[in-house]
Amino acid sequence: MRMTRVHYLFGGLAVAGVLIAGTAIVLDGGDPPRTAEPPPAAAAEVLPGEPSRTPEASPSPSASPSAKPKPSKSPTRKPQPKPTPRPTKPAGPAAPPPAPAPLPSGKACPYHEGTDAPKDQVEAALEAAAARRYWTKSAVTLPTSLIKAVARQESGWQSTIVACDGGVGTMQVMPVTADWLNDASQFTMDEDLHTLSGNTMLGSAYLQWLIKYFGDRYDFGTCDTGTEPDPDPSASPSAAPAPCPVDYTLRESDCARDPAVADSKEWCLLNAVISAYNYGQGAVDREATDGDTVFYPNPQYVGNVRALMGQFSG
Repeated sequence: MRMTRVHYLFGGLAVAGVLIAGTAIVLDGGDPPRTAEPPPAAAAEVLPGEPSRTPEASPSPSASPSAKPKPSKSPTRKPQPKPTPRPTKPAGPAAPPPAPAPLPSGKACPYHEGTDAPKDQVEAALEAAAARRYWTKSAVTLPTSLIKAVARQESGWQSTIVACDGGVGTMQVMPVTADWLNDASQFTMDEDLHTLSGNTMLGSAYLQWLIKYFGDRYDFGTCDTGTEPDPDPSASPSAAPAPCPVDYTLRESDCARDPAVADSKEWCLLNAVISAYNYGQGAVDREATDGDTVFYPNPQYVGNVRALMGQFSG
């Protein structure tokens, strides 16, 4: 799942895309290759079967008939501020180790480990994987349109393809990531990344992990939308205000607040998750908080997946 790879745009180009795919992610043309990097601990809510949250005013013309009006200044748009992560990271499962360099297989890559499943079977597997929830108390849900779009970008829905960097199957899961997700002490999963069902379940689990991670780390939720949480009537007047509840919903409208910025480049939970599936959460953390006006290291990849989501919505 995500650590070093080059994606091509859509399903028709996906076979070529997996040539450079890695860590279940494929880098789009023009983006530099990503070094795989383990995600840090997620929030501690561990359940059985789940991993552990103005333009400037124009000057008025002179009232004097003989004075020439002063030209109006062009409005200046303030850049969207960089998000601020929580000062402390919540406890959670240990992160997977970095993906090792793939060993030569003696085969020309990419290659197939068998015959690809029919597209209708792949679609059914993706829908079943999206429906499996790992954080039920936090209400983390994975839209089917997102997992279908990621799978199309990663592999073109080819269920048996193996990339040169070791990414496997429909979701291009890296073996080291599959081992981490299958660790019984963390996710209590036992999925085979070389099967269609197991591969899509592993991809779904990782996407949901990213939703939980970014949701908790950057406080997406009611405060992010400008709505303060209801006060606790039983709390004393001097008590600290209640934290804003985290909202893990992936809303495309949250990525369309600034008409001057492409939706795929705005800071929002959906874009952060998509970017991290390709580049790793560490790369997104660094880019999102480094002080410049860019939020993602791979905006073209984000735009590709967002466009593909539109094909699977509705």
